[in-house]
Amino acid sequence: MGYSLHIALLGELSVVASGTTVALPASRKARAVLGYLAATARPARRERLCEMFWDLPDDPRGSLRWALSKLRHAVDQDATPRIIADRERVAFEPTDALVDLRAIRERLIDDPPFIPPPELRDMADQLQRPLLEGLEQAGTESFQLWLAAEREDTRLLQLNVLRRLALHPELTQAETVIWARRWTEETPLEEEAARGLVNALAQSGRQEEARHWEADFHAAAKKAGLPVTGPLLDETSEPPKTDPAVERPEESPPRRMLRKQSIGFCRASDGVRLAYATVGEGPPLVKAANWLNHLELDWNSPIWAPTFSAWANHRTLIRYDERGNGLSDWDVDDISLEAFVRDLETVVDALGLDRFPLLGMSQGCAVSVEYAARHPERVSCLVLIAGYATGWRIGASEDEQTRREAVLTLTRHGWGTSNPAYRHIFSQTFMPDSKPEDLAWFDEFQRQTTSPENAVRFQEAFGHIDVRESLAKVNAPTIVFHARDDRRISLEQGRELAIGIPDAEFVQLDSKNHILLGHEPAWVECVQQTGDFLREHAI
Repeated sequence: MGYSLHIALLGELSVVASGTTVALPASRKARAVLGYLAATARPARRERLCEMFWDLPDDPRGSLRWALSKLRHAVDQDATPRIIADRERVAFEPTDALVDLRAIRERLIDDPPFIPPPELRDMADQLQRPLLEGLEQAGTESFQLWLAAEREDTRLLQLNVLRRLALHPELTQAETVIWARRWTEETPLEEEAARGLVNALAQSGRQEEARHWEADFHAAAKKAGLPVTGPLLDETSEPPKTDPAVERPEESPPRRMLRKQSIGFCRASDGVRLAYATVGEGPPLVKAANWLNHLELDWNSPIWAPTFSAWANHRTLIRYDERGNGLSDWDVDDISLEAFVRDLETVVDALGLDRFPLLGMSQGCAVSVEYAARHPERVSCLVLIAGYATGWRIGASEDEQTRREAVLTLTRHGWGTSNPAYRHIFSQTFMPDSKPEDLAWFDEFQRQTTSPENAVRFQEAFGHIDVRESLAKVNAPTIVFHARDDRRISLEQGRELAIGIPDAEFVQLDSKNHILLGHEPAWVECVQQTGDFLREHAI
């Protein structure tokens, strides 16, 4: 059913009428009154409202009348009265109106056995926003106590939704792990949540990590004085028994990072849901998205795992999946440089980052340059690896453009098939010096990370990238790395990137790989110099 009025109580209070955002009163008290009436869904006595929002010796009744008159302009749209008041009581009547929190509560209250995953994901996204954000001090202590209680009730709704997602039979194993982890983060001592995560990990083939989580839960429960429960891991999920005399191998750094990684979601201005992750400890390091990412699968990669582990060793590494791939929304209208920059803006704003070092790889370099040019006060320094300022449709030779067009045709027809030959074209240009097993992993990784349609759209968008005019606007200290024999992006393109940025340092690496691999000396040099550069310039 469509509604002419939508009221969002989760996050900042907002009212949308027939698709247009309605201007609300500047008074925080007036907005808080609307939030209270819309959330409670019952008439309130005028004396009660006066007590909650105005202190004597003000004129509480006069202030309430003024607030209600302003609110009527906002919500009594389409000549439909929704603020209903008499001498004694005031109510919000939701005629042809949807209130987000009430809609979620009503959907869950009857405990329906099945809710489709898209609907649950949307609920989870909404419920992670604070109820009536920014209005905590808008009323008296009575209002503040009410809001605190309502926020706790909202948290219980969030746990209900996370539980449903973590146990949903239609989700992939990878997504099940994500929601199970978020469930345990909200209730770290809840046995059902821990059991869900442990078994989700085991069922996705990560038995060692599952055993670590089980041991951690038992230790935390014991430390908290809670009864130590029995095994969390379902025996059917256990790997074959091994000789107890054989010492269990030490957990690898990437596995440890994956276990500690926290994943969240936010929405870009056009409504696209973006997945982001934080891992590690210390000051932040933000990595712009590149082709291709998957916040969970990356850690199982022989290609990305060593690099991300190194970057998260002494910092909090912040990554996100680009729109159109990974755990972010795939069905999107806009795949372009402008959208990529907006997504980066959305993620760092969602995390509340004021100033941070920014790292880009491949087309992520152009995104980083554009962001740094637009927000010089927020970027403390730039690290750019294997990047370019102009895409393949700008300035490339006719032969190169013909080759790229041929690749686009192959992608359209073969990306989603079981035959890796089509995707192998990319793998070989990205990493000509990689091992056969690394190429095979990357072939399959690309298929799982995005759709054939989006793979084509990404390549088209990369071809039109042009940040030449933004290079000179970058005032952050910058270091540019580029492999001498990069088969994907030429050394000349890397040099042009460095030349255009004032005082940028350029480092040529002895490699053929566009994506540096952990076993090659060039990777070690890049990681070491990046660490030195961040220690000197990052704030």
